Amino acid sequence: MRVVIVAQDVLRGLGLRILCASLLLAAPAFISAPARAASEEIQVYMDDLTQPGKFGADIHNNYVFSGSNTPPYEGGQPPSHVYRLTPEFYYGVTNSFELGLYVLSAAGSQSAAHLDGAKLRAKYIAPHDEKQGDFWGLNLEIGKTNRRVSETPWNGQLKGIYGRRSGRWTFAVNPNIDWSLSSSIHSSGAFEIDTKVAYRLDAGYELGFESYNELGPVRRPGDLNEQSQVLYAVIDTDVAGFDLNAGIGRGLTDASDRWVFKFIVGVHY
Repeated sequence: MRVVIVAQDVLRGLGLRILCASLLLAAPAFISAPARAASEEIQVYMDDLTQPGKFGADIHNNYVFSGSNTPPYEGGQPPSHVYRLTPEFYYGVTNSFELGLYVLSAAGSQSAAHLDGAKLRAKYIAPHDEKQGDFWGLNLEIGKTNRRVSETPWNGQLKGIYGRRSGRWTFAVNPNIDWSLSSSIHSSGAFEIDTKVAYRLDAGYELGFESYNELGPVRRPGDLNEQSQVLYAVIDTDVAGFDLNAGIGRGLTDASDRWVFKFIVGVHY
């Protein structure tokens, strides 16, 4: 616990701008290989955390109504008509620090339901005003997946979290760096930026847009038209104590899934 508190103090002292700059500048030095962006969770990370000593769970669901029938690589699962179910369990360690576990599974029109692996995550959110103003943090994920999900078995992701609330408006952005922990592959990592803009209505729910944008290898960013770019219309609300996030996504490039539905149900204990 003392180590966690010390780590929080260090992160708080660095500040958001220095942290993001260091992340981008240091990336090529520690990234050894790409980890193709997984679609087991379609979510823009915000400042939500479970209370210390409490458990929570999010059930991630998404289904590709229209997409490619061609495997993205040898042994990979074609995305078209694939349903992914990913339970996420998490525990609040402190007011700023949370630990979590993802369990990946999927079922396709040409394959039976199967497990795809698991990931551990650690999430830090700096102290802030939860109703107005800026918030920032970090999320680190490390996991082992099968070849249907990734070309390499062991992968990691470092996600930056920044957002701002102003009146009824909420804005958030996640710069993500994915890399492989498998030493057999040597190439640069993958960079992605996810964003969210939402407006809170008098009825108590929020309407907005989320975008998920792959930028290609960190060392050699590719043409955006050749990368996956998906825009979602989303709604956020709560019903009977459950947090709900649902959206319909439309691919904007040939490399994207054409139509995707996502639905996340969250509960806190």
